[in-house]
Amino acid sequence: MQRRALLASLPYLVTAARGQQKLPVMGSGAHTYEVHHDWAQLPPQIRFGNTHGIVVTEDRRVIVAHTVHKDSESPDAICIFDDKGKFIKSWGADLRGGAHGLVLRKEGSTEFLYHCDNVKGFVRKTTLDGEVVWVMHAPIASGVYAKASEYKPSILAIAPNGHLYVADGYGKFYIHHYDEKLRWVSTFGGSRELMDKDKNVETAAGTTIWPHAIAIDPRGSKPLLVVGERGANSRVQYFDLDGKPLHSLKDGVRWPSTFEFQNGLMLMPDLKAVVTLFDRNNKPLVQLGDGRQTDGKTYEGIRTLGRESFTAGQFIAPHGASFDSDGNIYVAEWVEVGRVTKLRKIL
Repeated sequence: MQRRALLASLPYLVTAARGQQKLPVMGSGAHTYEVHHDWAQLPPQIRFGNTHGIVVTEDRRVIVAHTVHKDSESPDAICIFDDKGKFIKSWGADLRGGAHGLVLRKEGSTEFLYHCDNVKGFVRKTTLDGEVVWVMHAPIASGVYAKASEYKPSILAIAPNGHLYVADGYGKFYIHHYDEKLRWVSTFGGSRELMDKDKNVETAAGTTIWPHAIAIDPRGSKPLLVVGERGANSRVQYFDLDGKPLHSLKDGVRWPSTFEFQNGLMLMPDLKAVVTLFDRNNKPLVQLGDGRQTDGKTYEGIRTLGRESFTAGQFIAPHGASFDSDGNIYVAEWVEVGRVTKLRKIL
């Protein structure tokens, strides 16, 4: 019981060998992690900007999408590391400033990356080495855009049948559904006009406000579309794959950033300074590295500062997170100097 009580206190320090820095630990019980901030080892010519997306390949490479710091010599927005944090390569100079949503998908025996650029207004598919397979711009066929610049996609989800669902998280707040041949099927959710009427009012089921996060939840009897909303909605809303609203959850939800699923768990980095794990029934199991202050503020006034202002064992603005095959978690944060943290599973 004493050990359980100790594990539940967040964060505490791991006893380290003499001369080594002690590392924070966060979580409790079966979800306890040793914290390795700034895990990714960048070469001198690259400086992270806001670290937005992070995925882990089948061979355990960690791929990070970042906006690129203004002082970075290299313009590359995609950086690839091995499972020890050693830099392998970089590419994606044309994504600089807008490298936002990053999704990894295995198709046959090959893995591909899907990128959402909310600044330049496109979605594209590439190989892991950056070779472009296709690019999609604003879905003008939807009839909701007067001009292409209104479209600012945040991230996408891919169903088992190959259909795509793109969240216009920074534009008009709609979800756009495409078939496996990239033909526009339908548009649902939205819209920004609802928020503009009163930004403090939660909107009805089936509408979406700041739909920043989107994924396919594979844990039930059939796959469902899950959408994380910010602003007054601050909820996770479920839809069927035809866009019909089903239900939503709020417990443990602040401002969702992305989702990932493993062994019945839902991993949700939350921009409001925490990473949350949910069980199969979407009950919060543990909230990791909660950096919310006593006055309720989270990243405000901190995310633009240097590392000397960051508190070890606390998150500031988690924007992306991904499991590896051992259950370790990699977290990328929306901070101006970028930060990638590895949570090494220890229990």
